[in-house]
Amino acid sequence: MHINKIIIGTIISLSGLYATGQELSCLVSVNSSQLQGSNKEIFNTLQKSISDFMNSTVWTNHVFEINERIECNILINLTQEKQPGEYKGTMSIQARRPVYGSSYTSVMLNYYDENVEISYNEYDPLEFSENTHLNNLTSILAYYAYIIIGLDYDSFSPLGGTQYFLKAEKIVNNAQSSGKLGWAAFDSEGRKNRYWLVNNLLNEGYVPLREFIYTYHRHGLDVLNKSMEQGRLAIKDAITNLEKFSNNKPDPFMHLFEVVMQAKADEIPLIFSEAPMEDKQRIYAILTKADPANSSKYASLQQ
Repeated sequence: MHINKIIIGTIISLSGLYATGQELSCLVSVNSSQLQGSNKEIFNTLQKSISDFMNSTVWTNHVFEINERIECNILINLTQEKQPGEYKGTMSIQARRPVYGSSYTSVMLNYYDENVEISYNEYDPLEFSENTHLNNLTSILAYYAYIIIGLDYDSFSPLGGTQYFLKAEKIVNNAQSSGKLGWAAFDSEGRKNRYWLVNNLLNEGYVPLREFIYTYHRHGLDVLNKSMEQGRLAIKDAITNLEKFSNNKPDPFMHLFEVVMQAKADEIPLIFSEAPMEDKQRIYAILTKADPANSSKYASLQQ
């Protein structure tokens, strides 16, 4: 498991030897159906190039076995060709985490980015640098790679993803001078873009939410196979702490909270489907107050 990878990676780093391995198993799809008159083969090449970029880039100094790679999906929907080689569109990003002792994978991220602007000509190399903004497409892809990895590491150790969120923040800072949407604080009403997502992840006020991610997965989901009662109790305690976090809002918009709950709103009712009614009602009361946008998904907790 990743906790072992973290320990191994630390030992190797301290010795001055850096073992590397690809971290992501990413399925990529590029949809160009809304573009008229374009050479569709370009987008097949783009899709392959993005897949190679996500799956072949070494993102960390830790060793990942093939079966430990983080499963994720990226769907890019191109909606407008501004001029030859210049496109606008959206991106959907989903990442999943395996649950210890089972074949079940838990959704960690289910995110929709509506401000995707890319430049691409067929066979253009996808180049990325951590130190400068070379290309909006690779900056976006690398940003989400680090967000995905950071969330995964947060679920295996307390605040374990910080170093990867810092890398994502650096990408944001480098990209702001590009003038492309999604990188600046003022780009989005309601503080819902790439800038605000990583800002929340590194904000001290959101530490309780990141602690929720760790407790929910490591002491909750990973324990369910061994002890359903113990695992559910840990998840119940984590959700109870969410109530405190929600009442003490770090900001009025709570973008990261929405992102986390979007990933978990379908799963939580399943976990408590056979729990005592008292527990189900308690969870229902907390979640419908803290997360009213997903109230319909919590309705089964009343049964």
